[in-house]
Amino acid sequence: MANDRASYFSLLTQPTVAQLVLRYLELEGVDRLFGIPGAAVMHLLEELRLQRDSFEYIICRHETGAAYIADGYSRVSGKLGVVLVTSGPGATNAVTGTMNAQNSGTALLTITGEIPEAYFGLGYLQEGIDASLNIDAIYGSSSRYSSVVTSPSNFQTLFTQALRDALSLPRQAVHISLPDDVAAAQLDLVRFPTSSHNYRTVPQGADPQRVQRAFEALIQAERPLVFLGNGARGPLAQRASLEMFTAWVEKFTIAVMTTPDAKGIFPERHPLSLRNYGMAACEWAQCYMDPQRLDPSLPPGYDALLVVGSTLGGLATNKWDPLLLPTGSFMQLDVDPSVIGRAFPIELGIVAEAGTAVEYLHALGERTDPNAAAVSARRELIARLKQEMSPFVDPAARDSDATPIRPAALMRILNQALPPESDIFVDAGNCVGWCLHYLEIDPPTRIHSSLAMGPMGFGVGAVIGGKLAAPQRTCIAVVGDGAFLMHGSEVSTAAQYGVGAIWVVLCDNDLLMVSQGMNYFFPDPTNPDVWSDYYKLGSPDLAKFALGLGADVYNVGTPGEAERMIRQAITAANADRKPQVIVAHIDTRDVPPYYPPKAAPKAPPPGNDPPAGTPPAGS
Repeated sequence: MANDRASYFSLLTQPTVAQLVLRYLELEGVDRLFGIPGAAVMHLLEELRLQRDSFEYIICRHETGAAYIADGYSRVSGKLGVVLVTSGPGATNAVTGTMNAQNSGTALLTITGEIPEAYFGLGYLQEGIDASLNIDAIYGSSSRYSSVVTSPSNFQTLFTQALRDALSLPRQAVHISLPDDVAAAQLDLVRFPTSSHNYRTVPQGADPQRVQRAFEALIQAERPLVFLGNGARGPLAQRASLEMFTAWVEKFTIAVMTTPDAKGIFPERHPLSLRNYGMAACEWAQCYMDPQRLDPSLPPGYDALLVVGSTLGGLATNKWDPLLLPTGSFMQLDVDPSVIGRAFPIELGIVAEAGTAVEYLHALGERTDPNAAAVSARRELIARLKQEMSPFVDPAARDSDATPIRPAALMRILNQALPPESDIFVDAGNCVGWCLHYLEIDPPTRIHSSLAMGPMGFGVGAVIGGKLAAPQRTCIAVVGDGAFLMHGSEVSTAAQYGVGAIWVVLCDNDLLMVSQGMNYFFPDPTNPDVWSDYYKLGSPDLAKFALGLGADVYNVGTPGEAERMIRQAITAANADRKPQVIVAHIDTRDVPPYYPPKAAPKAPPPGNDPPAGTPPAGS
């Protein structure tokens, strides 16, 4: 007979499925859900109303935006992000944000309502099952796990499986389709877990022998390198783990670079940091791997690489550039064995949780003496590299005080204005290149991007979730005007809930990344400006748009205005709990470092002069 008095579960009598959903979310520390309500989730909505002291349902302006906001909330809080939307178009609208979370390593649960089971296949309004629209199939192909709860009896099995997948390593996005009559149904008796640890766990191990082999290969190399990916973000966000990792690389003078989506998880101002490689790479990272760029008399290449927590995708590797291949050991460590050796042949694969591996490396380093001569030579090379070479492709642009403001200079000003412990959310487009290359990120400041899928509007929404998760931190998004027009309506969500998020909108009245890219790949010698008018946005007044949504608004055209107004916006956002929108009228002639410098595309001509700086409207 089962022990019904065990300490790891309790007995619940006649709970509804809707009540169990919220009980599980409570176990996971969830107190906010994001979405747009509808009839197919009416019993969950009623339960949320009854438990409004424990849960807040944030009403967003679009289901995709709700998923982006939940994504940002999860990234900053470390908790599960939860999206709750209705069936049919509500469910399909949330797919993009869910898919993006899956590809970004974010723990996200999307719950979509569904019509009552009695009406399956009959053509009921917004039906998404047994009909021409199959919501489960859509989510099944765009997230880690998707299931339809067809009965109260299988709810716990399916729902806890979703939670296990979402909150394991790597973190992932999952989906549950919940017909409304199932949500309303009661179960007679439920054995309910006491803690989340009673139904899920996460990998915590490593392979000591293989980690030791990697350690020995690195310390015996002349020019070793550690390449950190987004899978190392969680462990290195823990102060103890970062300190152990830093002590280890300092003792043996091992250079460190990151993938673009892991930018800043190791301090970029640290003497051993080569900053980010891949898309919009730092010049230091490329030069360390090809030291003859610095001095033709130096031996070519480098001789040992340990990749930690990266799938080595296209943007992380400059489309799998062979520059990344060392002359010696190539080692890859990841908690997911399916990605090890996928992009490049490797000498050593290590299935391990990154945090545990860092502990092992630190312990090995504690009882090992470095090769003093090799360490000294590496230290001199890295110091020389940084002394003789700028990390930036165009340092003059970053230092510029020209008008209209140059995007690289705007990044410098943003760096100087942001307080420690800020969260920066980068959207898709040219803003990615400017932020990756010209921002300098040191923990506890963090930068968040979505480079696997690169959806426009991610940063516009995610910054709201970030600020809700950490009201004491400055949360700022760097976005293009195209993305802001897509999802800027979520500024109204921030205004409604008193969220002091900040948006810096790069205003060029164009989908400029596309224009410049097309001009690079398909130039027309007979008409050099042919691409300059193809993707214009119609000159919308973004300041009035944002003002109407409830934000304080600042028009910025010069470096001086940018410096003054960014600081003013930061102060107001944190003091007044009100959204702040900075419309930065940038020089459209500048091109981010996406292309080989000698073959950079000709930028479209500059637009009209930006308006003079104005005081914040609506404040």
